[in-house]
Amino acid sequence: MKLLIKKSVFAFLIITISLTSCFNDNESVFSDSQEHNPTAFAENFGNEISRDFLGTIIDKNNNPIENVTVTIGNSSTQTDANGVFIINNATVRERFGYVKAEKIGYLHGSRSIVPSTGTNKVTIMLLEETVVGTTNSGTSATITSPEGASVTLAGNYVKADGSVYSGSVNVIMHHLDPADEDMQYQMPGMLYAANAQNEERMLQTFGMLAVELKGSGGEKLNIAEGSSAQIKVPLDASLLANAPSSIPLWHFDETHGYWIEDGQATLVGNAYIGTVTHFSFWNCDIPAQAITLCVTASDEAGNLLDNINITITSTTYGSRGGYTNANGEVCGLVPRNETLTLTAYNLNDCGNVALYTSTIGPFSTDSSISITIADNVDIISETVTGNFNSCNGNPVTDGYVLLKYLNQTYINTVSDGSFEINLLRCSDENTFKIKASDYVNLQTTDSISYTFTTPLTNIGTITSCNTVTEFINYQIDNEEPVIILEGLYGYFYPTNPNSNFPGLNINGYSNDQTNGLYMQGHLNPAPYVGTYGYSGFGIESIGFAIEMNISEVNNNIVFNLNELGAVGEYIDINFSGDYEDYQGNPHTINGVVHILRDQ
Repeated sequence: MKLLIKKSVFAFLIITISLTSCFNDNESVFSDSQEHNPTAFAENFGNEISRDFLGTIIDKNNNPIENVTVTIGNSSTQTDANGVFIINNATVRERFGYVKAEKIGYLHGSRSIVPSTGTNKVTIMLLEETVVGTTNSGTSATITSPEGASVTLAGNYVKADGSVYSGSVNVIMHHLDPADEDMQYQMPGMLYAANAQNEERMLQTFGMLAVELKGSGGEKLNIAEGSSAQIKVPLDASLLANAPSSIPLWHFDETHGYWIEDGQATLVGNAYIGTVTHFSFWNCDIPAQAITLCVTASDEAGNLLDNINITITSTTYGSRGGYTNANGEVCGLVPRNETLTLTAYNLNDCGNVALYTSTIGPFSTDSSISITIADNVDIISETVTGNFNSCNGNPVTDGYVLLKYLNQTYINTVSDGSFEINLLRCSDENTFKIKASDYVNLQTTDSISYTFTTPLTNIGTITSCNTVTEFINYQIDNEEPVIILEGLYGYFYPTNPNSNFPGLNINGYSNDQTNGLYMQGHLNPAPYVGTYGYSGFGIESIGFAIEMNISEVNNNIVFNLNELGAVGEYIDINFSGDYEDYQGNPHTINGVVHILRDQ
């Protein structure tokens, strides 16, 4: 059993919740700082390995961003119309992988992860280059963002080549608040750093500030050598009680993908104030020694669970968490030598109730553990399978299938024409939508509505022909799938003169009449959508029938009417089950109807 997720988080993304003491280390983070040595620090990352990555790039409104350049090591690609990217066999390190995302008009975005086996899933939320204020060279000024963050500039600037800049200066600024659940997707890298002694640390953040300066011609600027600026990072009220009076400052290294200790800030009122000598992302954090922990989640039947939200909580350093991948695994940094609480949650749409809780640790070295999540009557485990073909009928070898359920998005790569998506769903909502993309032929499917046929939903074969607007597709036993693209008609009669029930008729026949399907349905009252059994032709009862060699005896075909649009809109039906033909022979069938309503 494999699985997937919404904000494709997907390695241990780090969120701050609470804090009760300052550090675990027996050293002062302000003592005996030395110049950072990236070569020596990289020895912490382990050996080079190859890993697969699948991710989504979104904006602050959770909309996908197209044509973002995504880079992992020496591999690069661009996002498609769904904001999705796939990079296979990327060269990363055993304990560190760095994903960069860049597009004109947005701040540099990135995610650093501890790579796991299988496909590593990543979501990055890019921040727009929104100008919050303008100043001029040679003039000191304080620019304040709408969130109350500010930067005080002395007025001395240089261009990227080091030459002096004179003219107007646009100030782009974003405050990243740990109390905001989107911070984990907006921040660069992960909360992993090199301290002043060039030692690796995990971080507990009290807030970040991104500042970028641009000249009148759009050129990037920075503070001139020998000059400095003052930054102010406001604190959420929930963090004030535990905020230390002084805290290390860290800047993000866009080249290497981690934070570097660089000065300190002082708590003044409800904000940290510090002095910086250049601009990037700045971070107010307390460091801790860390180990890498991998967690594998499965259900009682032994199925590996994807998209399970695993949270690790330390009474000293708060909480951090991430979502399991298709192998049921999530890896990340946790505090060393700390007793921890592990909690597995279900979807936010189902109430975000804890499904599993246990005490783990302490861990002194990198470790792996497995957990079993018990069955829950309110949360249903589903498996969605199917085949994905190109427009010429060949299996897709480089693409993906995207499943939308409520506010969650699950994405699974396709390399051999087949796919399997596993997820947990709420007991009171049983419909979903599927859309798929073929990278080789640059074709997509329509977005098609389905109903779960718990616990396994086989949607049959979907085909990526973005010029095809409607189709009928079905398969009997293990025979070749039948795809009908011609002669498609959908008629709905709210008042049916030939029946006591609202009626739905579906027709589809190829031009040569070799393939065809006629379906008839007697429906429940409005809103009509729902699950129906097999009624048979000429039988005056609620249900569907198909004009084939199908007997009403020992018939277990289930029909899900998912959409019944107005004229010109879609009718979506999926059906599956087993039946006997008129000769008493057993068969299985599954199929999809996605056609425009004609009447």
